[in-house]
Amino acid sequence: MATDVVPIDLTVSPSGGKRNVLGVLVDVIDYDAAVDRVIEAAVRRRPFILTALAVHGVMTGVGDLRHNARLNAFDVVAPDGQPVRWALNLLHAAGLRDWVSGPELMLRVLWRAAVEDLPVYLYGSTQRTVDRLAAALTLLIPGLRIAGTEPSKFRAALPGEEVEIAERIAGSGARLVLVGLGCPRQESFAHAMRPLLGMPLLAVGAAFDYHAGLLRPAPRWMQRAGLAWSWRLAGEPRRLAHRYLVLGPRYLVRLAAQAARLWAPAAPGPAHRPAELPPV
Repeated sequence: MATDVVPIDLTVSPSGGKRNVLGVLVDVIDYDAAVDRVIEAAVRRRPFILTALAVHGVMTGVGDLRHNARLNAFDVVAPDGQPVRWALNLLHAAGLRDWVSGPELMLRVLWRAAVEDLPVYLYGSTQRTVDRLAAALTLLIPGLRIAGTEPSKFRAALPGEEVEIAERIAGSGARLVLVGLGCPRQESFAHAMRPLLGMPLLAVGAAFDYHAGLLRPAPRWMQRAGLAWSWRLAGEPRRLAHRYLVLGPRYLVRLAAQAARLWAPAAPGPAHRPAELPPV
């Protein structure tokens, strides 16, 4: 389905709001503000979509204008990883002291969800992973209610299938959804589901595998140095080589060009119509 893409202009303010990073609108936001916005939407039963984008996520927008427009329709695009935080500080003097890691944000949201008695739905990955994840989370967070789990189908939706998924989620009694489909599938899914669900959807990527005990996070010093990518590359070299050895340098070149005002990337206007057959 065609997407109307209209470049929009953003003014720069000292703090808060969205900023243009290579044409993708990334929020100047920290953990506390992100958690507050998610929980508020869950309590009020409002549609809300959030993703935490690292370099790979930003570059998916750079390489696909229609996907970029979907990203720019998100309520919150959090800076996941040092290179995206650095970009906000370099380009827009954002003053961010920390990035917003998807796995860490997921845990902080779930602790608040347990306190507020907001049931959670886990969507994505494999049945084995979501089963392990649900068990691990209920042990870690007292009072957390898992309303339901559903693994990915690893394909595009059949006509009307996204409506059926939304009905299952709503029927479970869930008040927020965690989506672990991997980038960019999870962002396309969350964007397509936003009109169908009166609750937040959080695209959290590899957080499912981390909290299910299937992946080990990089040491904190490597994360702070912006070297978490090398840790992941060492663990999955075949799958992640293109992401880190090709897209990473392209990101840095474009970032340098934007910072030097040699390139002024247009930020596509937000796409309000979802992909015709989103990934499920």
